[in-house]
Amino acid sequence: MNQENERKNPFFEPYNTPHDTAPFDRIRLEDFEEAFMEGIRRDDEQIEKIINNPEKPTFDNTIINVDDEKDNYYDLLDRVSTVFFNLLSAETNDDMDALAQKLSPILTKHANDIRLNERLFERIKYVHRHHRKLSAEEKMLLDTCYDGFVRSGALLDEEGKQRLRQLTEEASVLGLQFSQNLLKEQKAYTLHLTDEQQLDGLPETAREAAAQTARERGLEGWVFTLDYPSYSPFMTYATNRELRRQMYMARNTVCIHDNAENNLDICKRLVNLRREIAQLLGFKTYADYVLRHRMAGSVRGVYRLLNELIDAYKPAALKEREELRRMSCDRVATHKKGETLEPWDQAYYAHKLQMKKYNIDAEMLRPYFQLDKVISGVFGLATRLYGITFKENKAIPVYHPDVKAYEVFDKDGSFLAVFYADFHPRKGKQGGAWMTEYRGQWMEREDVKRPFGADNCKNVRPHVSVVMNLTKPTDDKPALLTLGEVETFLHEFGHSLHGMFANTRFESLSGTNVWWDFVELPSQFMENFAVEKEFLQTFAFHYETGEPLPDELIRRIVRSRNFMAATGCLRQVSLGLLDMAYYTQKSEFTDDIMTFEKQAWRKAILGRQRTDTCMTVQFSHIMAGGYAAGYYSYKWAEVLEADAFAVFKREGIFNPATAQRFRDCILSKGGTENPMILYKRFKGGEPTIDALLKRNGIKRQAKKA
Repeated sequence: MNQENERKNPFFEPYNTPHDTAPFDRIRLEDFEEAFMEGIRRDDEQIEKIINNPEKPTFDNTIINVDDEKDNYYDLLDRVSTVFFNLLSAETNDDMDALAQKLSPILTKHANDIRLNERLFERIKYVHRHHRKLSAEEKMLLDTCYDGFVRSGALLDEEGKQRLRQLTEEASVLGLQFSQNLLKEQKAYTLHLTDEQQLDGLPETAREAAAQTARERGLEGWVFTLDYPSYSPFMTYATNRELRRQMYMARNTVCIHDNAENNLDICKRLVNLRREIAQLLGFKTYADYVLRHRMAGSVRGVYRLLNELIDAYKPAALKEREELRRMSCDRVATHKKGETLEPWDQAYYAHKLQMKKYNIDAEMLRPYFQLDKVISGVFGLATRLYGITFKENKAIPVYHPDVKAYEVFDKDGSFLAVFYADFHPRKGKQGGAWMTEYRGQWMEREDVKRPFGADNCKNVRPHVSVVMNLTKPTDDKPALLTLGEVETFLHEFGHSLHGMFANTRFESLSGTNVWWDFVELPSQFMENFAVEKEFLQTFAFHYETGEPLPDELIRRIVRSRNFMAATGCLRQVSLGLLDMAYYTQKSEFTDDIMTFEKQAWRKAILGRQRTDTCMTVQFSHIMAGGYAAGYYSYKWAEVLEADAFAVFKREGIFNPATAQRFRDCILSKGGTENPMILYKRFKGGEPTIDALLKRNGIKRQAKKA
């Protein structure tokens, strides 16, 4: 018999891999659709079993079975979805994109079929009103499950349900199309240079990387792309202003060109679809719908935070801009008469100003941040704080040679998690950085006929992944990072700790399954260590000489920490304002996107705005990434993490007791309780904005009587 005919779909059988990790080396494109369709069939089979159960609905025979009881047979859809959609972001191609477009409406319909199943909801509603005494986590699961059905249209009449199906299916397809358009546009652009004089100002690392990119594409000279490790150094160092303008305009006009990748109409339609969904469910706006389950609580709560930040930071930001303007005037020879400071000048002159004030820049530090050493440093930080250790295991399959897979062990030596790290940009990979999971954490009953308890459960440990776009190695040098890239690594690693330390009964409440204005706390918290001398001294050694990062450079890092901090804060606030402007719409949105954008965030914008660029069409967070009406979360969480790190600074940044309290109260609890309760349990009180203002060197402006 032909061996090919004997091959089984790897999703249909035990993986037989270390820790039951995804068998990337055996998965083929054709396996996905088959597994998706079989997973949907099994889901339907399970739902039929639940609704046809003749027994009275209970928490155990209804809620657990609907939401979280894991079964190797019935969790097929979850397993294949996790692998497929993670790869769609990290390692996609045209065939996968086409399959995603085909599957998207099918999967949305299936989700709607479950959430709008009247017989199923009747059982859930009965349990919500009549249930046994529940633990806090069980009660949270019940409330989350019930509210999830209500927020998905379970209380609508048949006409409303049908309309909701149409809206959600269209939104899922458009969100996917948005992301695919953005990836194609960003990857399509290159700046190909053959005259070495055009590289003036660029550091050797940027030149070498561009030369290697050219060689990889069979070209002479140097190739620059819109990937961050290529784009950022060019905008910071290139003295050729016209080329900086070309790069800036290329990056900031993606998806507004007259071609198939234009996202303008998609954005407008997504805003309207979400508004109509919210109003169909009884909310005034989509923001009201989202903020029902956020720490901010309401639209008013979000604007209160954003306006408070504008009031606190804008005076300092205006001073920063004036310093930048003076710096550009001092070098007026690079400008033509009458020209003003343009967006493509910002990074260039900010670098000049930083050198003038602090005598430090990214390239000075890069030789000390060899990626392999940074990995050891970040892992070592986790060991010092929490006692956990990492061991690379090359027997664990990975989806690309760039990816490293590690086993993570707890301080008592027990297995804690699998950790994947995917470091460098490539053709089929979205820009940016993110953390995801290939398997969450949960407690599994070993004997389903016996009640759940400590003597009848197995703690199924998670498989987490961080995906980044860090500087690549060249033929002559290892991957050497900037301090900003080290901070990015720490940020995503903080998310991964949230996943790895998960210790809850139910997967849907474990790890990062928390309210979205709380989820950035663990990640932004970890960024604080990037400027701590005791941390830097553990890994920052020159890649050639082995010399440690000099104390003088560390002092300059610390002194320059708040360089342009107010400007950076207002940039984040402006994006929060833009997000809220779209999702507080009460009637059909018909405005021109590019004009509306400039008006929406004007309160936080300092300089003259260009009318020929657009952020909205590439703002994945709020159009396709789940942060719609939630982008303010980064600033909300920054208040929390600054407040939390102040506790560490007071008690000792490596204090194991403080770290254990942070792990026990926040990192391991997931979404099992209200996040403010968890935070107050860690700190002993509510957070304030004061720690953030103090860290950024911002003084509150006295209020006029």
